[in-house]
Amino acid sequence: MIKSVLRLAKFPGLQENVLIDHRVTSAFARLTINITSRNIYTTHLCCKDIRTKHDKVKVGGLKYGLVEGETMPETTNINQQEYLFPDADTPNRLFNGVPYKELHIINIKSTPNNTIMSFTNFSGAVLKLHTAGIEGFKNAKKGTNLAAQQAAITLGNRILEYGINTVKIRVQGIGAGRMSSIKGFQMVGLNIVSITDDTRVSWNPPRPRKQRRI
Repeated sequence: MIKSVLRLAKFPGLQENVLIDHRVTSAFARLTINITSRNIYTTHLCCKDIRTKHDKVKVGGLKYGLVEGETMPETTNINQQEYLFPDADTPNRLFNGVPYKELHIINIKSTPNNTIMSFTNFSGAVLKLHTAGIEGFKNAKKGTNLAAQQAAITLGNRILEYGINTVKIRVQGIGAGRMSSIKGFQMVGLNIVSITDDTRVSWNPPRPRKQRRI
């Protein structure tokens, strides 16, 4: 019935040609009074995930609040910042005296159970490695955003002690520590030149397991 009413609301010309019962007619009468383009929400409730600063994330029976920087992504004014998007000359452009293609890279692998971070040079040789488990978090706490931010702060301080302050970030995975780990590196004072999302997407996934019988 709801689909019929929405279809009639979208095409007013069908109101005279389609025979409907009195229930649909009354529902349509109420919708025509209150309906607008802003209060129609057709997405399934399972796909609606809006988290505010006061929401809590429950992991393993424990609740954790959102860390600073996760509620709203920071936007950049295109008119104020030059070279916002890469071009053919980007690999040779200098950032703090170092070409872009020779900058050190921070790899972040965020999984539901842990957040693994590695610091490499431009050729891929690993210089430092740190995880939320090494930081001291155990069990379900390793996969939280607070653990990822604390691990990022520790690794960021070690990178600054190494003598590097301009880096690139490569993020992989869809865990809870994606944004909080990047915010941790910003809080330390690292100059982040670029952020690349390298999450793998399988276009031909394997056959799923059969449904569990209970």
